[in-house]
Amino acid sequence: MKSGRSLSDLALELERQRGTKKDMVVPSSLMTYHTNAMGVPEMDIDEKGDVRHYGVSKLARRQLADKLKIPYAYFERMRSEIPELLDANVNHWLQHDIERRLVRVLDAEVRAVLSERYRRLDNLDLLGHVLPMLLRLPGARFESVQMTDTRLYIKVVTPQVQFEVAPGDVVQAGVVVSNSEVGCGSLSVQPLVYRLVCRNGLIASDGALRKTHVGRLLAGGDDGVTVFRDDTVRADDQAFFLKVRDVVEATVSESTLRVVGERMRRTRDIPITGDPVRSVEVLAQKFSLNEGERTGVLRHLIQSGDLTGYGLVNAVTHFAEDVADYDRATEFEQLGGRMLELSALDWKLVAGT
Repeated sequence: MKSGRSLSDLALELERQRGTKKDMVVPSSLMTYHTNAMGVPEMDIDEKGDVRHYGVSKLARRQLADKLKIPYAYFERMRSEIPELLDANVNHWLQHDIERRLVRVLDAEVRAVLSERYRRLDNLDLLGHVLPMLLRLPGARFESVQMTDTRLYIKVVTPQVQFEVAPGDVVQAGVVVSNSEVGCGSLSVQPLVYRLVCRNGLIASDGALRKTHVGRLLAGGDDGVTVFRDDTVRADDQAFFLKVRDVVEATVSESTLRVVGERMRRTRDIPITGDPVRSVEVLAQKFSLNEGERTGVLRHLIQSGDLTGYGLVNAVTHFAEDVADYDRATEFEQLGGRMLELSALDWKLVAGT
């Protein structure tokens, strides 16, 4: 499993961010986009007569392009080749856009441009509600904790709940809690299976909880910018965070691990009788793996010497440790879980039988 940062470091960073975050519901007509003399994109927002200047993150640019129906490839081409044309395009459509947007700011940079219906479930509040529950898990080990530009991940294992997939091949129960503050996915709680032999992590979907960030319209004036405080956000989410706490407990149960463990055990009986290279290519086509990822998975499969469905699942989750991007590494752990749910026909195509 790919390592991350320490829990204490995460808590310190979330506390730091609390002092520099700002959420605003902004009529599009009060937003102005421009490229400065250094070629850096900026956003001016008229906050009740006080014009504030912000940087614009890559994700926010993509979201802005989507909201204004400007193809992102064309957006970026204008940005790199004719920035004044991009500025004119964006500002024209902002002035003709009747929508209000939730603009999320961090460290004086617009980090997300979202719908005013976007429900804010923030990382610091999530940590405050879930951490006490995670710490009460028997022998809880925080195997990997990370916060990327788009998501927060907390991956915890409890060694008290185990399952033997094969003689000497033991897996332990765990849980992954993840969240995005910037519109890149739902808040989710998913089972994590930790394999002791190689320290791989596999993320299953059984009993998972997912909460999309969609809610009621955010209250605010029709003709001005509304800035929301942290306590307004917290009051709206107490009941949901209590539900998250309950799901965490169920996720690391013996019954959940047994269900996933039995699926892992069944893949041991799927021999890869065809060319392993072809098997990885079929898998890559099905799950959109690039050439480097295909090569990495194949390398781990051959090195393991386990030419079965189980060996291929473990090759995928083992490769996650080699992936530089933490978000993508987590997707490979989730891919391992998705492979356990492949149909008999899909496995036949992959295994070459």
